[in-house]
Amino acid sequence: MEILSSYNLIIEVSVIIILSFVFNGISKKTNIPSVLMLIILGVGLQYALSYFSEDKINFFPILEVLGIVGLIMIVLEAALELELKREKLVPILKSMAIALIGLIASAWVAAIILYELIPEMTMQSAWLYATPLSILSSAIIIPSVSALNDKKKEFHIYESTFSDIMGIMMFYFLIGKLNPSEDSGVIGFTGNILLTIVISLVASYAIILIFQKIKSQAKLFLLIAVLLLLYALGKKMHLSSLIIILIFGLVIANMKVFFAGKLSKFLEFKKAHQIYHELHIITLETAFVVRTFFFVIFGLTIAVGSLFNVDVALISMLIIASIYAIRFVILRVFIGTDILPQLFIAPRGLITVLLFYAIPKEAEIASFEPGILLFVIIGTSLIMTGAMIYDKKRNAKATDIANSNKVGTTKWKAPSIEDIAE
Repeated sequence: MEILSSYNLIIEVSVIIILSFVFNGISKKTNIPSVLMLIILGVGLQYALSYFSEDKINFFPILEVLGIVGLIMIVLEAALELELKREKLVPILKSMAIALIGLIASAWVAAIILYELIPEMTMQSAWLYATPLSILSSAIIIPSVSALNDKKKEFHIYESTFSDIMGIMMFYFLIGKLNPSEDSGVIGFTGNILLTIVISLVASYAIILIFQKIKSQAKLFLLIAVLLLLYALGKKMHLSSLIIILIFGLVIANMKVFFAGKLSKFLEFKKAHQIYHELHIITLETAFVVRTFFFVIFGLTIAVGSLFNVDVALISMLIIASIYAIRFVILRVFIGTDILPQLFIAPRGLITVLLFYAIPKEAEIASFEPGILLFVIIGTSLIMTGAMIYDKKRNAKATDIANSNKVGTTKWKAPSIEDIAE
């Protein structure tokens, strides 16, 4: 039976997209992340493929490309929703601090756990393996927090986006340490970030000014192609490419802030705002499709048997416990007592997988079980699911109590003559 024939492939792709849409609907009603359902679908397809064909398909190149494009789309999608206002400066800085401290502290504890419990693991390799496990997944968080109040939703968008960007920067900084001859140190790393920010701002202004003049209707995929090109070129130049995407999203979403004063005369706001509006829609749709296939293909590639390994379970549970212990302390310090369900919204996902496959050969440890990755992703997603369901019930109960109190305190009013007549 020809599994990968053209028509079969079209049918399979179409069914996966339809199922993903259904999963999104189920997710909104049950708070179960659609990502979990996609991974389970991938695992099911893995067994189906093995039943129909003995040939092993190498999905890694597809997974890598989907991961990169998905990452770009998700960060752009998040950036397009961020408003830069004076009153939002404190929440942004607070979210950034929480993301940074959480990332470093979680990676440090996870590195110690991996170093102590995995044979042959060096501390340098332990940090490289621990960093992907310490990054929040905006791919899971952003679609999952839509039901929260605006303040909490905004916090999670900021925090997960910053965690993605800073986690990737930290990962490649650690990779630089593997080769001392190419390591530029903290000063070089800081200079790299500043150079990236300058290039990002110049490129963002240029893109908006040029694209507002283009009259062709088919220009949005051209814009996305330009962003993908900038990201790839930035990677080739060893820049923090994700910052380019973030800053472009922030500039086009906050044009009145960036084109203030004399710069405002160069901006045709109606045309530029139309580009922003259409880009927002196409980014949302593209992120949905890419996220769908990334997690399905990830499900196709994972070794499910490793989940039942005792050592895998022990290491994974210790890492998961450390994630929430560290997060509890940080949120209590920065936010106070109102930390539910934020405490438990810390899933790992797309970037964890993507960076795991980017660990260089010289840092790879043969005794590291990839099942740890899967265990942590599924474990943190299930914990988030439970917290979201609990929060939904708690809010519904609070609303019912408030409504019953309101009814109970309503003063009795004697019926009027008109009421009696009726």
